[in-house]
Amino acid sequence: MKHETLHLADYIIIALALAISLTIGLKFSKGQNSTKKYFVSRGSIPAWAIGMSLMATLISSVTFLAYPGEGFASNWILLVQGLMVPVVLLLMVWFIVPLYREVIGVSTYEYFEKRFGLFARFYSSISFVLTHFSKMGTVFFLLALALSNMTNTNTFAIIWVIGFVIIVITLIGGIEAVIWADVVQGFLLIGGGIASFIILICSIKGGFPELWHIASVNHKNNFGPYSWNFKKLTFIVMAINGVFYAIQKYGTDQTMVQRYLTAKTDKAAIRASILGVALTVPLWALFMFIGTALFAYYQQNPLPADIKADAVFPYFIMSQLPTGVVGLILAALISAAISSLGADLNCLSAIGVEDYYKKFRPHKSDKEYLKAGRWIVVLAGFGAMGIATLYLLAGDEGALGIVFTLYAIFSGGIAGIFLLGLFSSRANSQGVNIGIIACILFTGYAFLTSAKIGLGADKHILLDLGKYNFNQHKYMLGVYSHLVVIIVGYLASLFFPKPELNKNLLFSGWLEAKRAGKLIK
Repeated sequence: MKHETLHLADYIIIALALAISLTIGLKFSKGQNSTKKYFVSRGSIPAWAIGMSLMATLISSVTFLAYPGEGFASNWILLVQGLMVPVVLLLMVWFIVPLYREVIGVSTYEYFEKRFGLFARFYSSISFVLTHFSKMGTVFFLLALALSNMTNTNTFAIIWVIGFVIIVITLIGGIEAVIWADVVQGFLLIGGGIASFIILICSIKGGFPELWHIASVNHKNNFGPYSWNFKKLTFIVMAINGVFYAIQKYGTDQTMVQRYLTAKTDKAAIRASILGVALTVPLWALFMFIGTALFAYYQQNPLPADIKADAVFPYFIMSQLPTGVVGLILAALISAAISSLGADLNCLSAIGVEDYYKKFRPHKSDKEYLKAGRWIVVLAGFGAMGIATLYLLAGDEGALGIVFTLYAIFSGGIAGIFLLGLFSSRANSQGVNIGIIACILFTGYAFLTSAKIGLGADKHILLDLGKYNFNQHKYMLGVYSHLVVIIVGYLASLFFPKPELNKNLLFSGWLEAKRAGKLIK
């Protein structure tokens, strides 16, 4: 059933999905006449739609391709990070949501400034900008590469056509268009994942029991190894990493916090957050299990020797799925990218206006700020497409190397700053600034003494300090960077006066308000 090219029905399904997304953008283009409406639109979107949007934003095309590839090549260990998310979220969503809705306008990093000053705000917002730019380039790059291999379409054309659609939707419709497009694309994601899974199960001789037997024999259906070893990829490494990932993602990431602000009430925002995770974690698990099912299927059927793990799912789609279903899956894959990238563009625009444009051009009209926000959407969109194009020219290794470098250097310690701000009334701006500098120095040292460059036998460490090299697993780098900020930031704060704080910025303030019966709105 190998499809050399897509059938007309598949193209129609994909075109319809893109047309629906553009129609949603046009529908919400009216009334986008203020920055509050464009970036937050508080109270106009129901909680269930915000929850679907959170899910669609988290399930990018990287997840669509990488999770099946990981399930095929290894076991479920990388799923552990996602499984930590509901644990952390259920502990903190009750006070994180009302806190942000009370103390910030649009930008998450306004909280960081109110708590620790401008340096903390700029550091955290620059971290968001750089890591999300690299992420956007990667999403474009992997999507274009996959679709090009599956459809024999020009890779550059895919980047620019889909990029144009995303820019138009975000530019004219604001956050409302992004969220309602996410709802449609969320249903496509769920439908595409379930359809793929059912067809896979039915294609395996012996069905689910045989799938489970093959997975068990080959150690594919577990989360191990379970040893207390921080130098290798183990369950404990992924669990600890997952806790800090969840704190950073749901406590400090603009794409998440901006969704909290769109809800009508605190209760609605909390319901939306819980719904988003309740949808996302099962989908992560589904796509990981699709990889396990692919492994079982190709134990019974031939697979070309040159197919890499990440390419197995696209190969199965094009070689085994019937016409129409292929179109549905590809529409879901494209929709995953549109959801994730649309959210990123709107949030990058919000950060650009709130954290930078307003700082350097204060006292201007809201109309001017809205115009600047729209320009930032366009420039950020073309910038992301340009990065993806450079990735294609640099090759796969070059692209991922750039992404890991940016993340390692610029995203460290954000969760640490947030935790200090939330739980320590003693932590102050001077101490946290010292903690941030210590974190930058640590992440630079850890990256330079562990990252390797070169090809094959010529690979060598960037800065070889012998026994003083950072020898922990790379996922622990992020964990340690947060701990450096917490420990150094707190200890350094003891050398400076205790700050006078708005108690609404602290967890203790939320607890006091709760006991007084002032929550939840």
